[in-house]
Amino acid sequence: MARFLGVLVWVLVLSEAARPEQQNSHAERCPGRVCLEIQKAERQLRFFRHGKLEATYAVGLGFEPVADKRRQGDGATPEGRYRVCVKNPQSSYYLSLGLDYPGPTDAQRALEEGRITEAQLRQIQRAHERGVCPPWNTALGGEIYIHGRGSARDWTLGCIALDDKPMKHLFE
Repeated sequence: MARFLGVLVWVLVLSEAARPEQQNSHAERCPGRVCLEIQKAERQLRFFRHGKLEATYAVGLGFEPVADKRRQGDGATPEGRYRVCVKNPQSSYYLSLGLDYPGPTDAQRALEEGRITEAQLRQIQRAHERGVCPPWNTALGGEIYIHGRGSARDWTLGCIALDDKPMKHLFE
């Protein structure tokens, strides 16, 4: 699992409707010492260390930026609490940090809607418990990354895109 300064990196992706003043305190939303908080409505990534805002960066989202990710190919960026599960220095998109989407909550909702099997739910739950990347080949999609190559517009398939300089800062 990828870690910054030896600590788990939490990524919190908040919906278009969410407003910081309407939510729990930052400490309640982000339990780790390092947290990346993405505000979809504001197209911003906020980098927190020890509960203090260290940097704010512009982001581009999926080509369907308002919706929560529901399935492979929908172009939506998932909403929820995720962890960085892999660092990729060889990314086609400069550098990238892979998220552990789909998580147990995403998988439970998909099972109830008949979009994945119980076996797939268990695989996703086990990956989450072990702190590794979940299966990315289900109907929910996967391979959601925070990566470089530009934040000027919503252009990804569901990933979170930054300009290369901020991506290098996060990656390091």
